Amino acid sequence: MSESRYLITGANGMLGYDLRTALAGRNVSAPARSELDLTDSTAVSEAVAAHDVVINAAAYTAVDDAETDEAAAFAVNAIGARNLARASAMNGVRMVQVSTDYVFDGRAVTPYAESAPRGAVSAYGRTKAAGEEFVLQELPESSYIVRTAWLYGANGKNFASTMLELAAVRETWSVVDDQRGQPTWTADLADAVVQLLDAGAPAGIYHGTSSGETTWFGFARAVLENMGLDPERIVATDSSAFVRPAPRPAYSVLGHDAWRTAGLNPIRDWRAALDAATEHGIFGRATVG
Repeated sequence: MSESRYLITGANGMLGYDLRTALAGRNVSAPARSELDLTDSTAVSEAVAAHDVVINAAAYTAVDDAETDEAAAFAVNAIGARNLARASAMNGVRMVQVSTDYVFDGRAVTPYAESAPRGAVSAYGRTKAAGEEFVLQELPESSYIVRTAWLYGANGKNFASTMLELAAVRETWSVVDDQRGQPTWTADLADAVVQLLDAGAPAGIYHGTSSGETTWFGFARAVLENMGLDPERIVATDSSAFVRPAPRPAYSVLGHDAWRTAGLNPIRDWRAALDAATEHGIFGRATVG
């Protein structure tokens, strides 16, 4: 049997870097955004034809900007996903579409099941939901929708790195304590995606977030604590202190039943992952004493 050929879009993003690491030693193409325009259906068809697996980690992720330029977000998050799915269907290619908790309204009080109805309340969420729908329509038998949230990693700006930047210049600052979710290390998510593909798991929707849950305040304190800094420097506040153009989900906790049904383990607990990421050095060297 010939070696599988993988195409990663969004390969220079935070998740894309870790996907390349997780697939190290395999036949991987990772074109830059300038090399493959996902809105160009012809270019996408040509790129996909030479591969067996597509992992779409490309996205328009400027959540607030999308509120005033939804068309630009839709072009990448929905049309781009549709182009990839159509090309994959034409060429017998399996596809992973990375999606988001923003497809939900954030009003739940128990973890969202994979089958929960979408109800996006932001432009970004609507465009990502449309991308999911296109992929499921075009490629129902050989696609995976992997929803994720609260990502952090070594190769991109993220909440955890921002907290450490603030720690270098401020004595105290505030973080919201009324939004709940699952901090997820991109290295864990990348490994989970590869595991899903290698296992030949059933097509469908999977939630690629860490197990457990916390708030942004709890996450921020844990980041500082792991780096040997005083977590008491962070003060709890609520969302009314940070009004932004796009609404943020108050509840972004996702359930993981699909992994268990497929005979696979969900991603580990968020705190264990943060400990491992810190030990791995993704935030630099911890302060001693």
